Amino acid sequence: MTGLLTDRLQRITTHLQEHYITPGKLVGCQTLVAQHGKVAYSSALGRMDRERDKPMREDTIFRIYSMTKPITSVALMSLYEQGHFQLNDPVSKVIPEWRDQQVYVSGDAHSMQTKAPARPVTFRHVLNHSGGLTYGGGLNPPGSPVHPVDAVYAKLGLARGGREDLATFVRKMGQVPLRYEPGERWMYSFSTDVCGYLVQALSGMPFEDYLQKHIFDPLGMRDTAFSIAPDKIDRFAANYVRKEDKTLAVMDDPHKSTYAKPPVFVSGGGGLVSTMADYHRFCEMLRRGGELDGARILGPRTLRLMAQNHLPGGRDLTQLALGSFSETANEGIGFGLGFATTLGEVAAGGYGAGDFYWGGMASTIFWVDPVEDLVVIFMTQLVPSGTFNIRSQLKSLIYSALVD
Repeated sequence: MTGLLTDRLQRITTHLQEHYITPGKLVGCQTLVAQHGKVAYSSALGRMDRERDKPMREDTIFRIYSMTKPITSVALMSLYEQGHFQLNDPVSKVIPEWRDQQVYVSGDAHSMQTKAPARPVTFRHVLNHSGGLTYGGGLNPPGSPVHPVDAVYAKLGLARGGREDLATFVRKMGQVPLRYEPGERWMYSFSTDVCGYLVQALSGMPFEDYLQKHIFDPLGMRDTAFSIAPDKIDRFAANYVRKEDKTLAVMDDPHKSTYAKPPVFVSGGGGLVSTMADYHRFCEMLRRGGELDGARILGPRTLRLMAQNHLPGGRDLTQLALGSFSETANEGIGFGLGFATTLGEVAAGGYGAGDFYWGGMASTIFWVDPVEDLVVIFMTQLVPSGTFNIRSQLKSLIYSALVD
């Protein structure tokens, strides 16, 4: 049994169909709501591929982009549990090329003034995007000014979807000045790609193999990977981009996708594809304190540590965030070790204090609410993710259905 009213949950179907699917704002979507480990609501609406007129399937495979980040963070924290590092250890213990990093002070890319950082970049910093890294300007709106630090990223060829392998990518980052003093601000960044490399370096296994052995296989996540097997292409959704005239164009055709072959750069920050069923198993493991069906991925105290706000002074993102983009609003929101977390309902302007969550570039979202014992996952394929505030709308629909 759950404490959710079924008739009220059906408002989700009505809302998504009337406001998104029918008017063509989304081609298709899947939504799942579970409480106490039991699915209270599940729907698959619209189409997974508009051009081929293929209906959304329950086993559709989606590009989850930055919803890869929590999986990578869990993998790195499993090595924390094995004693490989402490949160305040400098990552230069593992990446020696980072030992002489400098912090940007002023000037442009050609006449830049830098200084030595007050403190080194630590494991905590890369787990919660507070280490001075950026996304190289790759997420900035078109036509926006290029920060001198981002110009250095571009000069070195450090960009999303790069052609260098993970180790080369991370080592070259040691040549880029930090955008700000480590631990003093927050900026969405390549930090979780660095976490993926740390998993690889500390474990002695290729990053993708570590995920397979220690997360995907134990949890039975059969369709989660960095590429699509040929026999699964028929289940792969098309990905769409919203154009200036508000119509949708195909951004990545499933039958011509780069996901059809393993990537050179294995991105812990955004490289995975997955299904609703697979990601639900990952979220159920989180809800249950690190275990599912006898497979223990993390200890419950480690997960509690990860879901707490690690921003300095207990502040929220409005006080610390730099940059115009992330997968969350800033008001009343903190950030832990791989997850954002709602600090207070009044400041955030919505339900779910104590939840932890993240989203992806194609408008996928999830959250786990330990207080209400909830898991919510929303899958679709629309870029950019900030187009619609679907997460807040779903919160209004779901939490108003809670009566127990």
